[in-house]
Amino acid sequence: MRHEEPGVARDVDTRLGARLAELRAEHGLSLGELAQRSGVSRSTLSRAERAEISPTASVLNRLCAVYGRTMSQLLSEVEGESALLLRAADQPVWEDRAAGFVRRSVSPPHAGLRGELVEGRLAVGADLAYDRPPVPGLEQHIWVLEGDLAVTVRDVEHRLAAGDALRLRVWGPTRFRCAGDVAARYVLAVVLP
Repeated sequence: MRHEEPGVARDVDTRLGARLAELRAEHGLSLGELAQRSGVSRSTLSRAERAEISPTASVLNRLCAVYGRTMSQLLSEVEGESALLLRAADQPVWEDRAAGFVRRSVSPPHAGLRGELVEGRLAVGADLAYDRPPVPGLEQHIWVLEGDLAVTVRDVEHRLAAGDALRLRVWGPTRFRCAGDVAARYVLAVVLP
């Protein structure tokens, strides 16, 4: 899996921070109001907007819920124009290093299309909890390619092994956890309601 070079990753963080500040301004929110709506501290929001930190997947998910867009939509806004054909080497990769999560936008959002494909990789022990969907009713199809993945939806844990698939609509909290002793790699198909 291709990883961003430190300078490239820093540039993405800078563009992401600027876009987060733009979105807050477009929605007419103060840092305090955004903190209250998202459940993310003012200091974390401020540091993310100034690109002093790279926000975690959980923080981005909370902000996406406030702004009514998926994480892929947000990331595509800072990664540039999305072509119809994306070669493997050109597919944007984003990492939440602290959580052990790598996300590749295999088929990022595109104007006029409702679906996208994401490749996720969770390191051994990685555990991602999302307290809300970025868009209520979001349709997801999860297909495990390698390892074991536990996905919790509505307080029910679904254990998936390589080749297994889970499909659902997301209305509340979800959790993705590497459930084995090797990294879990999966495809996530996301369809807007």
